[in-house]
Amino acid sequence: MRPIIGITSYVEPAAWGVWHDVPATLLPHSYVRAVEAAGGRAIVVPPDPSGAEILRVLDGLVLAGGPDVDPARYGTPADPRTDSPRRERDAGEFALVGADLPILGVCRGMQLLAVAYGGRLHQHLPDVLGHDKHRPAPGEYGSHGARFLPGSLVDRIMAGDGEVNSYHHQGVADAGRLTVTGWADDGTIEAVEDPARPFLLGVQWHPEVDGDARPFRALVEASR
Repeated sequence: MRPIIGITSYVEPAAWGVWHDVPATLLPHSYVRAVEAAGGRAIVVPPDPSGAEILRVLDGLVLAGGPDVDPARYGTPADPRTDSPRRERDAGEFALVGADLPILGVCRGMQLLAVAYGGRLHQHLPDVLGHDKHRPAPGEYGSHGARFLPGSLVDRIMAGDGEVNSYHHQGVADAGRLTVTGWADDGTIEAVEDPARPFLLGVQWHPEVDGDARPFRALVEASR
């Protein structure tokens, strides 16, 4: 039996066939491909603030990327450049992060983990870093070096690989109770984990876009 891996999803206006601007539950298929390539069975999980019972049928969970976490979650006024809040999605995902099962957070998913563990975010990284290499242009991924804490979960998964992609304008300023285990070459936090749990990892980059199954393979193996 393949482990059943839930992947949290977006609710956004979408168009297909004759339908236009229809609210849809959707997810880039690259996440599904990554989970299946790693040996898991992917299940798309729509936002549901009271839907934690889904955890009873899951062996593992991916917190997918997407719009910015509502700054109200970490007690900060919204920057004008922060995305409009998706409060239902935030609430649905915060209800899942305490689950006693392996969790992988990707991009927004890592940021949400940090906030759930008492941390906070930089709302616009170019103001902090002086450059926009983490999101060079709309729809264009950046590429940069990364280093990992020796012996950490992410270090074992990535086996010293120091090149990752990125598409984000926010970043983790304070990881709260999580341990920071990865950094971009400009110091941006790239990985966080909870050493007290068998598998809880957040990565700021998008391994599913590059077809890098390693983080997903590690999640699936932990979910068996």
